[in-house]
Amino acid sequence: MTVESVRPASPPMSEPPLAGGGVPLLGHGWQLVRDPLGWFARLRDHGDVVRLKLGPKTVYAATSPELVGELALNPAYIIGGPLWESLEGLLGKEGVATANGPTHRRQRRTIQPAFRLDVLPEYGPILEEEAHAFAQRLRPGETVDCTAESFRVAVRIAARCLLRGDYMDERADRLCAALATVFLGMYRRMVIPAGPLYRLPLPGNRKFNRALADMHLVVDEIVAERRASGQNPDDLLTALLSAKDENGDPIGEQEIHDQVVAIVTPGAETVASTIMSLLQVLAEQPDHADKVAEEAESVGGDRAVAFADVRKLTHTNNVLVETMRLQPPVWILTRRAVAETELGGYRIPAGADLVYSPYAIQRDPRSYERNTEFDPDRWLPERTRSLPKYAMTPFGVGNRKCPSDHFSMAMLTILTAELARKWRFERVPGSRDAVRVGITLHPDRLLLRAIPR
Repeated sequence: MTVESVRPASPPMSEPPLAGGGVPLLGHGWQLVRDPLGWFARLRDHGDVVRLKLGPKTVYAATSPELVGELALNPAYIIGGPLWESLEGLLGKEGVATANGPTHRRQRRTIQPAFRLDVLPEYGPILEEEAHAFAQRLRPGETVDCTAESFRVAVRIAARCLLRGDYMDERADRLCAALATVFLGMYRRMVIPAGPLYRLPLPGNRKFNRALADMHLVVDEIVAERRASGQNPDDLLTALLSAKDENGDPIGEQEIHDQVVAIVTPGAETVASTIMSLLQVLAEQPDHADKVAEEAESVGGDRAVAFADVRKLTHTNNVLVETMRLQPPVWILTRRAVAETELGGYRIPAGADLVYSPYAIQRDPRSYERNTEFDPDRWLPERTRSLPKYAMTPFGVGNRKCPSDHFSMAMLTILTAELARKWRFERVPGSRDAVRVGITLHPDRLLLRAIPR
């Protein structure tokens, strides 16, 4: 008799608890339409891992920072699940956002040089110009349509820095209109997976399809204009047009298209959503807006905020981080288990879909005192030491971390400081400040009045 033969067998792992409130056919999808943010925040009360039903499908939700890190870093979980399936109509299957394995690693190598820390100063003049131009476009007492302005500056910066394009104003307006429709429609398709219904010629489906088609048309126009120009500037689009696959052959047209989509559309959507939230904060938190303005003046005096000032704008940076904590543009993410595995002591079957919410994780009272209070000083070094790992992941974790995190932080810091330096903001009647929940989060229709300082 061997030692192994008398060793007690490991008890079989159990299934996680099932969340309450499901309804026939739709499961929990109805709650994810009615009150997704509140419902996800309440899931933690059921445990660190919870079972959900989206239609007939079982989905597993992780509700603790530790398990979010596990999902992001463990190779047993790949990009997949309801979110990415809903996004395939926009992002395709061949872009860096949706690819897995060797293809994803090759694509990361292609785009990563554009975001190296030593390259970022080259973008400085463009970031400064766009922030200054945004501030200059505002007029005393006039209403600012924050949605339109936020998308305009986000798309222009992406086009000028990464695609070397100065032709994006009209396309920024088209993208702004299309993205609002597409991301809302994709969220509904994710939480209520009623595939055949979305193929019917209903008005909502036709509107969604028109918006999606126009977005892909904008990308085709960008690529076609670069090729027609005969120019090859040292930018990300040139890198994509000259990239090789694993066999040393040029990458296909579909992959080029999907990669540009990943740069221009979700990038513009997430950055624009954050800009809108920052403008809302400048209006709702006048004391912190004043501190940002004072900091910008102490660093640069009367001149416009510069790229070289970013590291000195510490309170501005903390305002930005706290804004992203409370209202992360990407509030829901999904993964897929490639084999049977374990998460939080529960069995996860092969092929299972998993979901977690950065919004809920970053408002968890177990991690944050006064968890719903806007407090930029919580990001002072002496106060972050006790924060659980993975309790704040606005740009993701591991090999799926957004490659443009430092670029985006510099852009948003310069923009916030420059706007606060020149303007105060106040609400305008008719502004819909409530959060619009789709694939991303942002104020529904934020209208502000700009008052000179």
